[in-house]
Amino acid sequence: MPSQNSVEFVIYSFTQGLLAVLLLLAGTAPRAYAQSAVVPAAGATAPAPAASQEDWSSPYLVENALQPVPPLLGEKDDLGDFTRELLQVRWRTGDPIELYVVRPKGVDMPPVVLYLYGHPAETTRFQDDEFCRLLVKGGYAAIGFVPALSGQRYHDRPMREWYVSELQEALGASAHDVQMILNYLRARADFDMTRVGMFGQGSGASIAILAAAADPRIKVLDLMDPWGDWPHWMAESTRIPDEERPPLVKSEFLNQIAALDPVVWLPKLKTPAVRVQILNFDTITPKASKEAIAKALPATATLTRYENANQVHDALMMGKEFDWLKAKMPPAERKTAATGDAHTTP
Repeated sequence: MPSQNSVEFVIYSFTQGLLAVLLLLAGTAPRAYAQSAVVPAAGATAPAPAASQEDWSSPYLVENALQPVPPLLGEKDDLGDFTRELLQVRWRTGDPIELYVVRPKGVDMPPVVLYLYGHPAETTRFQDDEFCRLLVKGGYAAIGFVPALSGQRYHDRPMREWYVSELQEALGASAHDVQMILNYLRARADFDMTRVGMFGQGSGASIAILAAAADPRIKVLDLMDPWGDWPHWMAESTRIPDEERPPLVKSEFLNQIAALDPVVWLPKLKTPAVRVQILNFDTITPKASKEAIAKALPATATLTRYENANQVHDALMMGKEFDWLKAKMPPAERKTAATGDAHTTP
């Protein structure tokens, strides 16, 4: 739950057609129960997924632990220069996932970037046409969804069970989701799966670290203020209401999530390109945790720090936020039929 002084990033607000990245002071977010926005067409049904043999204590997804059922298409929009599909994918009983697939027009096999924002998260940003247009700029496909126990995936739970109190499930299940989504994208055969990147923010960045450690298909990671270093994070994060903190700092809980600490996995990453952006002024991740994360980075990783909101705005305005990631995996070059000259698509 966000505190009164926490900072949330909204990267899909536009002014006069240009993206203005706004830093919003978030109030306390209610743990609302969500309903899926995907309404299957009349007569469209899918079988229930098989019983899960999932191990949330590890980011590695055991083969055949999750069995997907055929996805349901909720809607498909043709916006001229890109298309946007809203799908419902399922591989667990009672946990349908709304998946946005945004593709540039005129690109046969675009590189693909997964976007995962941290708790509390919604998929509404992927309904914004101008935000989607920014994501596909340069010939890239974009995949959007929310982590487990957040947004439309938080339902049928007692209110005392929320993202942080069930952090092992939230992180472990979401890291597995990334791998299942990559399996789905590979099966579609309309993306360049040799060029896969992932942008994560907050707890979404933590999940991205775990997923990349387990799945070498992810070639580029761009991480904004990941959660991690759990003992310090649980003791000091302003995301946690003080009245709910006592059980979260006990050894029993910390031992449960220790194996899913990004600080453990960052030094082990084999991902070719990694950037971590740290917001020194934000209190959701405590200072001690930020320093532990910075210290754990691979030697080849890029570390960027922002001291205030103005620096963030200057760095991210005009859609520059995603330029670093895209530059690390440019679209493949192909030869034109007429001249044989190589050029980048599009």
